[in-house]
Amino acid sequence: MGYQNSQIAEVAKDLKARAKIEGSAVLRSTELKALFDEIKTLPQKQRGSFGKEINLLKQELQKIVDSKQSTVASLKSIDVTAPFDINVPADKRPKLLPSEFGGQHPLTTEINNIVKIFARMGLEAVESRQLDDDYHMFTSLNFPEGHPARDDWDTFVTVEKDKDGKPFIAPAQTSTMQNRVLKERKYKLKENKPIAVIIPGRTFRNEDVDARHEHTFYQLEGIYVDHGINAGHLVATIKEWLNNYYNKEINIKIQPFYFPFTEPSFEFIASCPFCEGNGCGICSHTGWIELGGCGVIHPNVLKMADIDPNEYTGFAWGFGIDRLVMLKNNIEDVRHFESGKLEFLRQFR
Repeated sequence: MGYQNSQIAEVAKDLKARAKIEGSAVLRSTELKALFDEIKTLPQKQRGSFGKEINLLKQELQKIVDSKQSTVASLKSIDVTAPFDINVPADKRPKLLPSEFGGQHPLTTEINNIVKIFARMGLEAVESRQLDDDYHMFTSLNFPEGHPARDDWDTFVTVEKDKDGKPFIAPAQTSTMQNRVLKERKYKLKENKPIAVIIPGRTFRNEDVDARHEHTFYQLEGIYVDHGINAGHLVATIKEWLNNYYNKEINIKIQPFYFPFTEPSFEFIASCPFCEGNGCGICSHTGWIELGGCGVIHPNVLKMADIDPNEYTGFAWGFGIDRLVMLKNNIEDVRHFESGKLEFLRQFR
């Protein structure tokens, strides 16, 4: 219906829309009460017509509320805690809904295994983030503003800006957690204890997707800081972990590389299990598969965490968990992990 009074007409439009969602709460709304309170402020001759229109509005709202309640009452009650098949008749269930019990995703299973191995080696596990800022992704890791190394990371960014006017970033590496971990645990160094942490987490890159590259994947970050730590400790730690993870001696090699946050920096590479090192499409015919990067933590990174690099040194690494699992289970295509294909996932239940 149309209302003669524009004030009532404006309120009516909003309340009728809300009544369909909020139900009887609209009848006790401050907006409706304010209209009734308005009556006593009007001249005597206007009060009657104004009050009549408000009552008509209230009746209309009551009809909307009654209709909503009647619709709800006619619906069959559903127990949201019950299994799917109790609430839906057999002939109405989706044909593709699997009836068997599910299981852990292979990446989840292997992350748990990795965490247990490092726990036995004395390293604490900290979960990474899935959205971070420019400071933790770049600046705290020795990427100065305008540094060309920033261009090497094909990062996803958000439209929303942080307090400094920079976009938030979907982390391209778990190293985005290094500064936080070092700052939060530097008290251990004063207690003559090392900072010993692993950081598993999901990472994102604008990759050309193929059998070895995905836009979404998991990484394992490692950080170890103490007195007198060097690259030898790094290699020994990673090799010990890999031997435990694969339950055999792993044929590996390291080669020089460049990362702004480590110096010296290395790539860790393992012999390709699919061709036994002879070269194939999976390893780009090199006989080797890169597992990740590592190196001695750059002094500037320690300084950004208020740790004196003249007194302490450390090492860090970032390995692709997906590739570790591929090597362990002879999985030929990394895209299987994010595909949601049940025939692939059922192999690991």
